[in-house]
Amino acid sequence: MPERVGVYPGTFDPITNGHLDIIQRACRVVDRLIVAVAANAGKGPMFSPEERLALVRADVEALPTYNGAIVEMRLFDTLLVSFAAACGASVIIRGMRAVSDFEFEFQMAAMNARLNPEIETMFLAASEGSQFISSRFVKEISQLGGDVSSFVSPRVQARLERRRARPSTKSEG
Repeated sequence: MPERVGVYPGTFDPITNGHLDIIQRACRVVDRLIVAVAANAGKGPMFSPEERLALVRADVEALPTYNGAIVEMRLFDTLLVSFAAACGASVIIRGMRAVSDFEFEFQMAAMNARLNPEIETMFLAASEGSQFISSRFVKEISQLGGDVSSFVSPRVQARLERRRARPSTKSEG
C-alpha cells in the first residue's frame, strides 16, 4: 500500500494548542504529515517565517505521540497544491473551528481540487476544547497583557511575552 502523505498548511502565527490537536489527529489518517508553515507576508504576521517554523518544530517535537506517523515541518511560499504535489501528498488537512470557517475553506478546497484533482482536502473539526482558539485572538490577548497559557505552549507564551516587551521588533531569533 502506498504511503499516505498529508500536508497541514497554516501561517501558525503563532502555533496554538488547537493546531497541535489537529496535528495529532491528522497523524491518525496519514503515514507522513508535513506541517507546512506559509511565509504569508500578506497577512502581516507577528513572527518571521523562520521564527514560526522554529516554534512549530519545538511544539510538534514535544507532542507525546504521532500515532505512528512521521511528522516533518517545512516552510513554503508557493501555491499550496503545487507544494503538496511536490511533497507527494494526496491530501491537504484543514482544521475547522466553527461554521463560519466553512465558506472560506469550502471555496479554497474547490479551487485546489480544480487546480489539482489528485489532491483531496480533508476537514477535521476542532476538538471541543479548542474550538474557540485562534492565533489572532491569542496575539491580541497577549498584546493586551492577558493570560494565554491555556491556549499555547509555555515556549510560545514566553515568545509572545518577549515580543510584547519589545513591540517595535518585527523579528527576533
